[in-house]
Amino acid sequence: METRVKASGYIEWAKTRSQATFNLATSGVMNYPMAELPATLEDIELSGPSWYGYEPLQRALAAKCGVDTDNIVAAIGTSMANYLVMATILDPGDEVVIEQPAYDPLVSIARYLGAEVKRFERRFEDDFRVDPGILERSVTSRTRLIVMTNMHNPSSALVDTDTLREVGEIARRVGARVMVDEVYLEALFDEARPYAFPLGSQFVTTSSLTKAYGLSGLRCGWIVADAELARRIWRLNDLFGNIPAHSAERLSVIALANLDAIKDRARSLLNRNRVVLDQFLDTCANLETVRPPFGTVVFPRVKRGTVDELCSLLRRKYETSVVHGKYFEMPDHIRIGIGCDSEMLERGLERLGSALDELKSPTN
Repeated sequence: METRVKASGYIEWAKTRSQATFNLATSGVMNYPMAELPATLEDIELSGPSWYGYEPLQRALAAKCGVDTDNIVAAIGTSMANYLVMATILDPGDEVVIEQPAYDPLVSIARYLGAEVKRFERRFEDDFRVDPGILERSVTSRTRLIVMTNMHNPSSALVDTDTLREVGEIARRVGARVMVDEVYLEALFDEARPYAFPLGSQFVTTSSLTKAYGLSGLRCGWIVADAELARRIWRLNDLFGNIPAHSAERLSVIALANLDAIKDRARSLLNRNRVVLDQFLDTCANLETVRPPFGTVVFPRVKRGTVDELCSLLRRKYETSVVHGKYFEMPDHIRIGIGCDSEMLERGLERLGSALDELKSPTN
């Protein structure tokens, strides 16, 4: 059994050391202003009937996901949704297979739960796609859960439906579940693919309003699972979340009712910012990048110098932050977020370019 990790190095860094004047380390769309949400004080109550889900929120989430309310478990963001799914399915000593590179808390949760963690590689050279053949070589009859993200965090690579079906068949053959964190899939907006859950009862989807819509403060996350598993997750959540903040539930219902307008804002911002990003990458010889035409992050490889040097120089001289690839197990990469204000992105990328030029300078 592996050592039980009880913390996430990445989350600590993100909370305490990621902030900068030009912050390119955030992974979601900039915060949606409360003033633009059509809510009044009369819409917000401190307490209400929220036992195993607040019924109006359950209905709104079920409608959004195209499932029955029995398939929905509301959670405090995608992070808690992921924890609840993994904690419900896994017992100490169970085998879990997780993508690599991966969002750090996914691996840390599994290790905290006492699971035996195995990995399957999503290779930079293959545009971080999921290769079912590579995955299958990591799966055994002891595997209880396969964990992946779609779109991929940190690269924004999309997993197509045919690949998901193959993954589901691999899981079915060994009696495993597949948890797909699909919070970044929301950033496809009207072009979004269906969630993984309808592809088979072995699938469990997690998501939230955080990354694509700028609604992090609502902590409106959810799990989509078969009804029996959903009931078990609700009961486990009695130990952790019990009764959620009702005001946030009420505001989440309002946000979901007005999601088209919120979506338009986010889409326009990301469309503008992708042009800025592409112009930068077109002229930046020291970064090698997989460039999906969607998403809120990219994960380029730094071709010269070290990422340690780059991150230190960015913060010390240029007041700019990006995410060190070591937090995603690829220390020669950086993650760049493009969901910030367009002017901040443009100026931050200029500073990133200057720092990269300094690293490759013969006099440096």
